[in-house]
Amino acid sequence: MTVKKSRNVADLRLAARRALPPALFDFMDGGADDEVTMRRNTSAFDGYDLLPRHLTDVSNISLKTEVLGAAVDSPIILAPTGMTRLFHHEGELAVVRAAGKAGIYYSLSTASTTSIEDVAAAASGPILFQLYVHRDRDLTRELMERAKAAGYNAACVTIDTAVLGNRERDLASGLTVPPRLTLKSLMGFALRPAWAINHVTHAPLTLPNIEHKVGKISHEASSVLGYVNEQFDPSVTWDDVAKLAADWGGPFAVKGVMSAADALLAADAGASAVILSNHGGRQIDGVAASVDLLEETVDLLQGRAEVILDGGVRRGTHMVKALALGAKACMMGRPYLWGLAAGGQAGVARVLGLLNGELERDLALVGCRSIGELNRDFVRRRAPSWPSNY
Repeated sequence: MTVKKSRNVADLRLAARRALPPALFDFMDGGADDEVTMRRNTSAFDGYDLLPRHLTDVSNISLKTEVLGAAVDSPIILAPTGMTRLFHHEGELAVVRAAGKAGIYYSLSTASTTSIEDVAAAASGPILFQLYVHRDRDLTRELMERAKAAGYNAACVTIDTAVLGNRERDLASGLTVPPRLTLKSLMGFALRPAWAINHVTHAPLTLPNIEHKVGKISHEASSVLGYVNEQFDPSVTWDDVAKLAADWGGPFAVKGVMSAADALLAADAGASAVILSNHGGRQIDGVAASVDLLEETVDLLQGRAEVILDGGVRRGTHMVKALALGAKACMMGRPYLWGLAAGGQAGVARVLGLLNGELERDLALVGCRSIGELNRDFVRRRAPSWPSNY
């Protein structure tokens, strides 16, 4: 199925699978250990029922809202994803341009394959810089200063990568970054000639934000694991977060929060938003789905910080449920990467068009004219269904 004919996000996932060498698709699509949490992030939405209200004038629907200090045309935030040019030669530039046309936030990863400055120059909408705290704290400070100088609207720090999760799909495929020519990889590349041609005819894959300090990622199979475990600082504390928030001096989020108690600590440290996220199920398996933490987190924070949901969103109804439970916005990564792999900027735009179209329709069907009208009256947690012979 082509990008234009894709009916939903799942169709674009299949298109991405057809476009990418198997090892790269698994790198994008996989999770930690048995991938229980990765699957649960989406299936958990099935545990909530929508409660529509009818006979409301829904002839005009607005998706506009405000998050992280910026007015946006939709509550979708494109999550920070590393190594984006692995999946399509246009990489981060394609994504930030599609986000700008849609009037939504784009988030750039520290481990991006396009520089902080080049992404900012291509942006026409709000942009967020995502920070990994490095052992080299001078590099950490430099990254923040560069993002601020380039005009990023907001920043966030990711707190769930003290070490890299156990991603067994990558171990099985022998993935290297950049991809290395071996007999096994050549077979995968031969199956996807369009990707292979683009890979060899465009600029080599680099990590321009950090290479001047940490050097190029090696061609060893454990290169990504080695980069995280050697460069990311496992000693980061809430005191460090507080200093980062103060140094940034603007909208600042903490990403990777997986308990209401940590959400409160983030607010105490000066965060203006917390991002409920288990890293797409890619770090530790067996933790809660992000959506299942929403109610208690929102209730505990009592408006001290915005709550952004990250993880598992694949449908407009998922966003309606999350927003009704108190989320300010929904962050997503894999869906737009599937679109990118399938069709570059046009593929990302197709993902956004599908999801925004679903959200607009679903708002009308539950009886809301705007995002701001959603509240818990429109959703309830489903009671357990016990077998009849229980």
